[in-house]
Amino acid sequence: MKDIPNLRTADDIPADQKVKFYQKGTFTVGNRLVDADERNVQASMNRSNAITSGHRACQGCGEALGARYALDTAMRATGGNMIASNATGCLEVFTTPYPETSWQMPWMHSLFGNAPAVASGMQAAMKAKGRDTRIIAQGGDGGTVDIGFGCLSGMFERNDDVLYICYDNEAYMNTGVQRSGATPGGARTATTMPAGDAYPGNVFGTGKNLPRIAMAHNIPYVATASVAYLQDLEAKVERAMSFRGARYIHVYVPCPLGWGCASNATINLARLVVETGMFPLYEAEHGHIVQTRPIRQRVPVEDYLKPQRRFAHLFKTESGKAAIEKLQAMCDYNIAEYDLLRAEEETLA
Repeated sequence: MKDIPNLRTADDIPADQKVKFYQKGTFTVGNRLVDADERNVQASMNRSNAITSGHRACQGCGEALGARYALDTAMRATGGNMIASNATGCLEVFTTPYPETSWQMPWMHSLFGNAPAVASGMQAAMKAKGRDTRIIAQGGDGGTVDIGFGCLSGMFERNDDVLYICYDNEAYMNTGVQRSGATPGGARTATTMPAGDAYPGNVFGTGKNLPRIAMAHNIPYVATASVAYLQDLEAKVERAMSFRGARYIHVYVPCPLGWGCASNATINLARLVVETGMFPLYEAEHGHIVQTRPIRQRVPVEDYLKPQRRFAHLFKTESGKAAIEKLQAMCDYNIAEYDLLRAEEETLA
């Protein structure tokens, strides 16, 4: 690029002529339109490529995308001085089919439920050796919200110096789309009651809000993120690595196979779940929310549900319509609770 004459950069454009780009379609032209400090980690030629080619994720896998951006950012923040502990699950299976691996960093496979404990042990070992090597543990919602919940709570309670990242696709996708503690009400899985008049998918009033549970442990940092907002995800990982002690990031990662949606719908669904208010994005420090991401354009929950076959039955029966109303009520509650419409109010003002 430096050999191309008369190439204008963002720094050359007067402030009143700049266009605010919320989403950039490519890592070439798109990133030249914003200031250097707003460009993605992946736009840099010096990115670490934590997960390289050869993995066997499904087309449109939100987890593969989220993990690559999260760990590349953490690698940059630590200068590469980092080790990851990975729970059993999709991310482990599709990146490490024995004897191959797609990881280009120190990485350890743990059991389904003990990634936080393994990470705590790794951190203690590094400390005993006098090394300031940073530790990350990661897993899906099954290994985090359910099977690994006890180990994770213990890691939080001890305030071990570990960042735990949960990639939430709302079911046990690796073993056949079984319900998890993160599966939303009304969703169809392999282990929820048959979809019909009497049983409109997963039962409402179940599950866990793990980011709020993490906040209840009063740990230094908790955040939620979505793969539709990759700069936001990167910023939160970088922020998390600036803290010491236990930290938790909950990342929303659509699963085309398990959700019954098109493989090219991943980013759109990850955006719609935020714009409906179903999945609020926020940061918390020591048990208190310090920042939320406002909704730019509110949409009804039906816009999020319709592209997914796991919710198709809700549009066919009266009980399903009642379930949709419950989901909309949940969105409305989140919008009020987290003050997510202030962006619209600021625009009108």
